[in-house]
Amino acid sequence: MKFNPEAGQARIEAFWKLRAEFGVEREARDVYLDDIISDRYSLVRGMQLVRDELQFAGLDKDGDISACGADFTLPSVITTLAHTNCGDRIHQAETTAIYFQTVASRFATISETGEYKLEAFAPTGGGTEDGATLAHVTWAHHIDDVLREQIYKGNPSSYVLSNFDLRTHVGRMDEGGIAIGKTRESKWRYPRAACGAIVGCLAHHNEKNAVHRRLRSDLGEENFQHLREKGVKTSDGVDVTPAVAAAIVALRGMHNTAAALGDEMDERGMAHVTAAITVNRPGMLDTIIYLGRATVFNGEMATQGLGLDATQYSAEFQKRRGDTVLVLHYGGMADSRYPIERSAYTIRQWHKSAEIPLLED
Repeated sequence: MKFNPEAGQARIEAFWKLRAEFGVEREARDVYLDDIISDRYSLVRGMQLVRDELQFAGLDKDGDISACGADFTLPSVITTLAHTNCGDRIHQAETTAIYFQTVASRFATISETGEYKLEAFAPTGGGTEDGATLAHVTWAHHIDDVLREQIYKGNPSSYVLSNFDLRTHVGRMDEGGIAIGKTRESKWRYPRAACGAIVGCLAHHNEKNAVHRRLRSDLGEENFQHLREKGVKTSDGVDVTPAVAAAIVALRGMHNTAAALGDEMDERGMAHVTAAITVNRPGMLDTIIYLGRATVFNGEMATQGLGLDATQYSAEFQKRRGDTVLVLHYGGMADSRYPIERSAYTIRQWHKSAEIPLLED
């Protein structure tokens, strides 16, 4: 059945009319609900959302459980979720729980036992170790030959939505003044670097350390030298270099993953990718800085948010809702005023005879 992209394209256009607040340190729940979830729901609005393994049970004609199966003749969206974060134990459990309760509960595939089945990776330093591999694994695990045939024969408007939330982290301490790049795991612990990998890469780069080499590559050589030698400070002298480095690593992962999805997905593939920083603050819930978003669909990749040039970053602290929060600016812009950048890619056409690539063990 020939794919009709009009329904998906209409939702992409509605998505890019939504406002997003970038660069501002906020409560995690605010970022998830006001930006990521609202954006993501706009991409499936009015469509049958299929993400429960029991909705695929209709493929089994021998048991009563097949009554749970989705009606694929309806305009449908099959959705899944991938999430990355640094594996540092510094992250508070509440932040992870909030992510699962608010984001994964709505967009991750659900197993027959009710478990959230998301691609979850914890590369040291956060971001992603390889955006192309992350894109491939998520898409290949999500769409198999049997399911693909059901979807693609079901309704000409149906598509497959892959969602990616890529994150790095940075420490923050408010003890006799604000310090960025260090935190305490608890009030009884001594301060330590966070993210230790990113801070260590800049301060004590070790060419023999594979993580340092990867982070340096993600930053780019000019950014690495600028951040190492000059850094970024607020007008009142607070060094925010670790936060800027973390932002660039997360954004690099977003751009690399989105670009790879253009090669990975076929004509029914749609993707929504986000980048953010977790701010580890002792004695309170971690906060989030939302950095950027991207969509990939119907031959166009679109991105919006902070950028990849360290020399274009500046920062300040603002009073908001009774808290002093870090605000990152890029190119003199702030909040929701960042331009949308668009680029074209060649859509892969899928045919039944085509080989579906699988990741070999």
